[in-house]
Amino acid sequence: MKKFFKNIILFLIILLIVGELVVRLTHAVSDIPQRTIDEYGIQKYKPNQKGYWKGGEHTWLINDYGWPGIAPNSLDSLISIIGDSYIENFMNPNECHQSEYLRKMLPDYNFMEFGRSGVSFIEALEISKQMDTLNPKHHLIYVNDDDFYESICEAKRMTDVTQLSLKDNKIKYGEMKGSSSKKVLYNWKLLYYFYNRFPIDYIKNNLTPKKVSPEEPSPNDNVPSNHIDAITKLMIYVTDNYNINDKTLVFHPNSNSSIITIAKNAGFNTILLDSSMDKTWTFDYDSHWTCYGHNKAAEQISQQLSF
Repeated sequence: MKKFFKNIILFLIILLIVGELVVRLTHAVSDIPQRTIDEYGIQKYKPNQKGYWKGGEHTWLINDYGWPGIAPNSLDSLISIIGDSYIENFMNPNECHQSEYLRKMLPDYNFMEFGRSGVSFIEALEISKQMDTLNPKHHLIYVNDDDFYESICEAKRMTDVTQLSLKDNKIKYGEMKGSSSKKVLYNWKLLYYFYNRFPIDYIKNNLTPKKVSPEEPSPNDNVPSNHIDAITKLMIYVTDNYNINDKTLVFHPNSNSSIITIAKNAGFNTILLDSSMDKTWTFDYDSHWTCYGHNKAAEQISQQLSF
């Protein structure tokens, strides 16, 4: 009996090793870069990482600055591109990033992306403040409706997201949740594969990255009055604490007109992307933009950008 159990254990170990090799060689799951928090409280990535996206058809990279995508050769006439997972854009090859398209369309400028899944509107402004050390000419901040709600503690408290407490009039920086557990999960590829296929509730609730809203019109264009009041107060804080003259807010298609009006009244330059008279910009299985969608977004921005 003892020998039987030893054989079972040996067999399971062999299965685990073979399974791990198969998952790694076939890139059945995406490689996930490691995050860090810098001295300013900004969550970014450890510099100079590289990995495969699911399926292995393309690789992502983290540049010297700790952000996804290819850094420009020169920082002269720099325009920063700041946003969440749409700008992080791991699901597309590097040549399909906003910076690459805009660089070709506006060759007089250099573009660099500062993107990370979960970035709220207020964190995007905090990132822009830190990136001012690179002396950019302008900041493009890509936003959707959720980015404003999730910027306000009283509207939707999220401890892993940088938010503003309207009560305290203070920024509360996001904390990395379950970082050690995530590191184990992402590096044990076979476990990560089974997690994606059959997620356990505890793991799912604590380790799944924040999802973004789909690119679909809202049932109506109304925002609850308490959210309107909160976003208005958010904008008052923003205009008192950040330079908004060098920033353009790029709103996703179908963004709420009430929020856009609040941003305009606060003095922001705004661009509203429009995908209505076009084929879909998004993946069939995901709300993120395809290469086609990123190209179309960049076309509209290059035509409307003024500063």
